[in-house]
Amino acid sequence: MKFKEAVTYDDMLLVPQYSDITSRSQVDITSCLGHREFPLPIIASPMDTVSETEMAVAMSRAGGLAVLHRYNSITQQQKMASGAINTLDWSGQVAAAIGVTGDYLERAEALLAVGTDILCIDVAHGHHALVKKALHELRKEYGGDVYIIAGNVCTLDGINDVADWGANAVRCNIGGGSICSTRLVTGHGLPGLQTIFDCARTDREVAIIADGGIRNSGDVVKALAAGADFVMCGSLLAGTSESPGNVITLPTNARVKEYRGMASKDAQLSWRKKSSTPEGVASHIPYKGSVTHVLQGLEGGIKSGLSYSGARNLTELRHKVEWARQTSAGTHESNTHIFSQDGRQK
Repeated sequence: MKFKEAVTYDDMLLVPQYSDITSRSQVDITSCLGHREFPLPIIASPMDTVSETEMAVAMSRAGGLAVLHRYNSITQQQKMASGAINTLDWSGQVAAAIGVTGDYLERAEALLAVGTDILCIDVAHGHHALVKKALHELRKEYGGDVYIIAGNVCTLDGINDVADWGANAVRCNIGGGSICSTRLVTGHGLPGLQTIFDCARTDREVAIIADGGIRNSGDVVKALAAGADFVMCGSLLAGTSESPGNVITLPTNARVKEYRGMASKDAQLSWRKKSSTPEGVASHIPYKGSVTHVLQGLEGGIKSGLSYSGARNLTELRHKVEWARQTSAGTHESNTHIFSQDGRQK
C-alpha cells in the first residue's frame, strides 16, 4: 500500500532571510485574476453568513473580492449583485456563485446581465462530471467573455482537469474549513498547505485560490509562498458588521453572530428545505466590528511576512522562500504560550 505524507499550515514555517525592506509600503501584494488586479489577495467565501452586498462592497473597497452566495432565488442574488455594483459606481469587482444543476445557467445569465464580473461554480467536490458539464455549457454560451472560478479540488489531476474544462481559477482544498466536516464524514481530503504544494505544480494557465484552513495572516503568507494567488476566507471575515445576520447578545453579555457551513444541516434546511448527509456545522462566532479593521490587520501581517523573506512582491516571495518542517513542540512554541497547561501564568 502506498501513501503520501501531507502537511498543513502548522507543520511548516518560512525561514527568515536577509531583508533590506524598511517599510511595509515597499511591499506590493497585488495579485491578478486574468486582467483584473487586486491589491489585497483575499476573497470572501460564498456563504450566507459571510458574503452579501455589504461584504462585496467592503471587500472591493479594501482591494479584495467577495463572492456573493447562491443560497437564495435568482432575483435575490441579482439584487445583491446590482446593489453592490451601483454602490461601487462600477469602479469595483463583484463576483457571484452558481451551482451545477437546476437553474445555474439562468442564474449566470441574470448575474452577468447586471454587470457581475466573475462567476464562481460553487460545489464541494469540483473534480466531478457535473462541473465539467457546467463549464462546457458556460463556455459554449459565453466563450471567453466570462471569468470563471471553479472547484473545490485538492490534487494536481483535479486542478489540471478543471482548468482544461474551462476554469480560469480553481479553489483548492477539500475539508479544511473551520466549520466543514467533509473529512470526518467522508474520510476524504488533504491538508490545506499540501494541497497548495501539489496544485502549484500545474502547468496550466490558471489562478490558484487557497480555500480553507486559513486562520491568520501567517497562514495567508504560507499559502501565497506555496503557490496560491489568492486565499479564500470564511471564519476570518464572519462575525463582522458587514457579514449577514444580526448581532446576538448572550446572557454572558458576549456579542456573537451566526456562522455556518453551507453543507450543514441548518443551512441545507434553510435554503432547500431538506437535509441529506451534512458535511458541516453551524455555530456562533464572536462579533468583531467592521471587516475593514480585520482586513487592515491581515494586510499588515501579510506585508510583514514578505519582508521577513526580503520579498517585495509575491513573485519574489515564491522565488526566495525557504521552508522548514517543525515538530509538535515547535508548533507549541510558535503559538503564544504565556500560560502553562494548568492555566497559570508562567
